[in-house]
Amino acid sequence: MTKPVFQKEINKCAVVIVGGTSGVGLASALQFVQAGASRIALVGRNIDRGNAAIVALREIRSDIVAIFIAADANIPAEAERVAAVAHQELEGLDILVNTTAASYVPKLLFNTDINDIPVILNQQALAPLLMSRAVLPYMREQKFGVITNVASDAAKTPTPGETIIGAGMAAITLFSRTLAVEAKRDGIRVNAITPSLIDGTSVYDRVMEDPFSAKLFSNAAKLAHLGVADPEDLAAMIVFLSGPGAKRVTGQAISVNGGISAG
Repeated sequence: MTKPVFQKEINKCAVVIVGGTSGVGLASALQFVQAGASRIALVGRNIDRGNAAIVALREIRSDIVAIFIAADANIPAEAERVAAVAHQELEGLDILVNTTAASYVPKLLFNTDINDIPVILNQQALAPLLMSRAVLPYMREQKFGVITNVASDAAKTPTPGETIIGAGMAAITLFSRTLAVEAKRDGIRVNAITPSLIDGTSVYDRVMEDPFSAKLFSNAAKLAHLGVADPEDLAAMIVFLSGPGAKRVTGQAISVNGGISAG
C-alpha cells in the first residue's frame, strides 16, 4: 500500500487556484510563483482577466507552465472538468486554493429578499465544496494534497447583516475541518482562512459603497490595530499552509484580520 507523502516542496507542486484572476487568488498565484511553483492553473469566469493574470505570472517567471481555465465552479460538472483539465495539463494536481466570493453585501435578514437566500448560499459556499470533492480522487491516488479554502470571520463571529453570508462561511469552515479529518489518512491536509476586511479587493469596494455595510465595516476597521489585511497578507498565509513549514497543520480555521477579532 502506498504511504502518504505528507509534504512536497512548493517547486515540485502543481497548483490550482479557483478565483485566481484577481484579489486574494491572484496575489496567491503571484506568491506561489515567487516561491518556486512552476505549474499553475487559474480558474475564473472572465477570460480577459484570466489571460491578463497569466501574463502577470509569466512576467515573474517566463518558463512556467501557466494556464487559465474558464469555468463556473459552482456547477458540479464544471468543477470536475476543471480538476481533470488541470491534472492533465499540469501533469499533476497537488495544491488547491479556493478563493471565490459571492457578490452580495451584508444586509439585515428582514431586508433580505427570501428568494436571494439560496442564491447567496450557493454563490458563497458551493464552489469550495465542489472543487474539494473534484480533486480528491487525484490527491488520494498520489497520497498527497493540500486544500485551502478562503471563508470569513463571519463564520466565527455573529455579526448583524451577515446572517446568510455567515451561514455560507460557516459551511465552508466546518466542511474544511471535517474533510481534514476524513482525508488525513491519505496525506491530504485541509485548512480554512477566515479574514474579515480585505483591503484592495472588489468585495471591499462593493461593501464600502453600500451605506449599511460601509458603516459596519468602518467600525470593524477601527479594531484592526495591526492594520486591515490586504490580498498579499492572505496570500502569504496560503502559501505557508501549502508548504513544508505547515506539514503538520490541518483542520484549522485561521483568522487573518489585523486584530479585528480573535477566535
